[in-house]
Amino acid sequence: EVQLVESGGGSVHTGGSMTLSCTVSGYPSIRYCMAWFRRAPGEEREEREGIASLDGGGRTSYTDSVEGRFTISKDIAKKILYLEMDNVKPEDTGMYFCALSDSLYCGGPSPLVNYWGQGTHVTVSS
Repeated sequence: EVQLVESGGGSVHTGGSMTLSCTVSGYPSIRYCMAWFRRAPGEEREEREGIASLDGGGRTSYTDSVEGRFTISKDIAKKILYLEMDNVKPEDTGMYFCALSDSLYCGGPSPLVNYWGQGTHVTVSS
């Protein structure tokens, strides 16, 4: 069974930093496309915006709202995906989901997803 488990969420002040982690198990490798999605407060359960992706070739892609502030990376040996969040803003508040694709290529910050994590919540206070 493939499992993606996020950790590292919580509360942070505006302008601060936070790093999210996603540990993958039950999948042979995380060399494939992986991404972080976000659901803002009040949105429907199925509404998730792709904000950062990292494909099998090491290419990253970010949505405009996080470009220059967030960094996606992964440790292939440990099967962990990271999202480093710097200079956070109140609008970054939301539920963050780790995602894994069976494809090597992401094609943008919102790739087609085959496996989802349960999410970790981030609250940015002013």
